[in-house]
Amino acid sequence: MTGWQSDIPARLDRLPWSAWHWRVAIALGIAWVLDGLEVTLVGSVGAVLERPDTLGLTAAQIGWSGSLYIAGAVVGALVFGRMADRLGRKKLFLATLMVYMAATLATAFSPGFAFFAACRFVTGLGIGGEYAAINSAIDELIPARVRGRVNLAINGSFWLGAALGAGLSLLLLDPRVLGPVWGWRGCFALGAVLAVAIVLVRRHVPESPRWLATHGRHAEAEQVIAGIEAEIVARRGALPAVDARATVTYAGKAVPTLREVIRLLVRHYRTRSIVTFALMISQAFFYNAIFFTYALVLTRFQGVPDERVALYIFPFAIGNALGPLILGPLFDRIGRRKMIALTYVLSGIGLAATGWAFMEGWLDARSQALCWSAVFFLASAAASSAYLTASEVFPLEMRAMAISVFYAVGTGTGGFIAPVLFGMLIETGSRGAVAVGYGIGAALVIVAGALALRFGVDAERRPLEDIAAPLGSDSGR
Repeated sequence: MTGWQSDIPARLDRLPWSAWHWRVAIALGIAWVLDGLEVTLVGSVGAVLERPDTLGLTAAQIGWSGSLYIAGAVVGALVFGRMADRLGRKKLFLATLMVYMAATLATAFSPGFAFFAACRFVTGLGIGGEYAAINSAIDELIPARVRGRVNLAINGSFWLGAALGAGLSLLLLDPRVLGPVWGWRGCFALGAVLAVAIVLVRRHVPESPRWLATHGRHAEAEQVIAGIEAEIVARRGALPAVDARATVTYAGKAVPTLREVIRLLVRHYRTRSIVTFALMISQAFFYNAIFFTYALVLTRFQGVPDERVALYIFPFAIGNALGPLILGPLFDRIGRRKMIALTYVLSGIGLAATGWAFMEGWLDARSQALCWSAVFFLASAAASSAYLTASEVFPLEMRAMAISVFYAVGTGTGGFIAPVLFGMLIETGSRGAVAVGYGIGAALVIVAGALALRFGVDAERRPLEDIAAPLGSDSGR
């Protein structure tokens, strides 16, 4: 067969952790900080937006704005994911950040529901595109031995954004600062300012050498990897030798069309696709059901004042941020299947128990926040592992598109339905109705965890090309 040999994957995987890896992780991982900021802002100011002196939205409209954000993310993932496979990771993680920046700034000037909803949709476009390009780049640049913990930690940084969003809303909604009428607008405007700073950092992250090699741009790939190695050698000393047998054969196969990607997912990678789909849809429903409507539950059922909602998001965000950081290393040591199953099943049991306690009226605002903190300590690691799975078990030539497809189908189903469904359940004023929604989410993640344990891939500490060979190569046919 025709093709060429490359040792670039082995050279990337043998690199010791360095300042260069820290820069990449921070510059790219900031995407989840932005997403967390956006989602938390709407959750924190949701009750404020119901006031007649702001936008005068209903609970259902707030739920719809959350669903439109998710819809935008789904469309953005599909459109930008395809472009990331064709044009490269770097071009897309810069372009999607610009889309996000413009849309979140426009949100600050919303005069009513229609404009606000449209801005949320376009903001979602940028964030959805970020998911595909960023997850691909991270897995292709990070050494195999620590890929799991780094990916989970980066995905978990969503909750740093959540804490930031909660802090911004708490500060700016304070009557002594901007107050409810203008404070929510200031929150979104500051989100755009943060994006500007990220652009300045991210532009120094190189294109993925793996992507360049796959697309026949060998000289560029060699230049990039040589530059990375030179920087690390200058700081850390000589690098270990590369095994002469650790080469990958690239067949130079063109980027597959969407139809070809679907065919490969349905036929060649059927079992992996079923597991990934189950993980994505269940975590999307689980998270979006609760988080997009958390403020409404606190104000409607627990009597929390509008301007104090953000206080109860802090323990929630802390549990979510700590989960991937503490549990992440176990995904590399114990293994993917066992840890994915454990975190999914236990978080489902925790959600069901908390829903029961909520229905029975045993929880006040504080104890409910603490319960969510414990549940989402596990659920955050579980949700992050879904993105890890989608990004590492399919070939490089279709990696961004595969992430996009599973994000679109899983999040588009679970993420779009959940905020609308829970918005309507909350409108009933019935604790029992809301608890039924919690029960649905719990059942979904428990089933997904069982599937992962039985049919998942043992991808820990393995090179990406060993998990899924390049398309067209002898082992990737």
